[in-house]
Amino acid sequence: MEFLSHQDVVGLLAQTLVTATPLTLAALGGIMCERSGVVNIALEGIMLTGAFVGYAVALATHNVWLGVLAAVVAGMLIATLHAALSVSLMVDQIVSGMVINILAVGITGVFYRNYIESSGLAGPDTLPHWNIPGLSALPVLGRIFFQNQFVTYAMLILIFAVHVVIFKTVWGLRTRACGENPAAAETAGINVYFVRYINVITSGALAGLGGAYFSLQQIGNFLPNMTGGRGFIALAAMIFGKWTPIGAFGASQLFAFSDALGSRLQIANVHIPIQFLGMLPYLVTIVVLAGAMGRAVAPAAVGKPYRRS
Repeated sequence: MEFLSHQDVVGLLAQTLVTATPLTLAALGGIMCERSGVVNIALEGIMLTGAFVGYAVALATHNVWLGVLAAVVAGMLIATLHAALSVSLMVDQIVSGMVINILAVGITGVFYRNYIESSGLAGPDTLPHWNIPGLSALPVLGRIFFQNQFVTYAMLILIFAVHVVIFKTVWGLRTRACGENPAAAETAGINVYFVRYINVITSGALAGLGGAYFSLQQIGNFLPNMTGGRGFIALAAMIFGKWTPIGAFGASQLFAFSDALGSRLQIANVHIPIQFLGMLPYLVTIVVLAGAMGRAVAPAAVGKPYRRS
């Protein structure tokens, strides 16, 4: 088949990496959160908020880089709300996350319809493509890894940065201690509340950057609910990747590959209903989760509020 030619296979792999960008960033945020003991199902809402705020700021300032920065800051702010509810007020973490998701859908939709959709302003440009000199000319690898936009390059760097932070630093050791046994961590002199706050806020920054991918890198526009459940798929990638950055990246690639393959099959006019092809990433998520749930072991204290004695 034509869509399986060498050039199309390389193109499919390149598309997979780009499509996996927001999934990986949100999954990295989820890892930071859950390694410290806080469940963050608000990743979907944080990404949507980041996408909206980033686009709105880029539209107002005509500067796409300020938009990216605003998306990160917006993610941090809404994650702070989640931290306040789940860490300080000890609200059920699932409930807190769902409240933020619902809030994000409502607020971004209302503000978009009332202030942006009717404004008639021209949208900002998307982030520029950067071809890394020398490396972008490499066969196969050059097209996949070194001909991308800012958020994708940042994602590749952050995979290793988060891995180093969690597994190679004192902060990572403290984070994992708070996620496994917060009482013992407190006894050792670790401020559990502080560690959890910082990790939740960091997860917001990562998910906010993932949101910037949708509005400022992918299409240069904002659409209501444009994240399309990617935050929940990112949680599945985190679980399937066993709460490790490299594992989460690999799982994100799997989900993104199913999405990219569906798009390629549509272009190739393969006689499969479009609706089924659109379902592929979500079907893969269900299958993977069904197989991984019994084998993946979460941090022992994740989802459990901690009260100082």
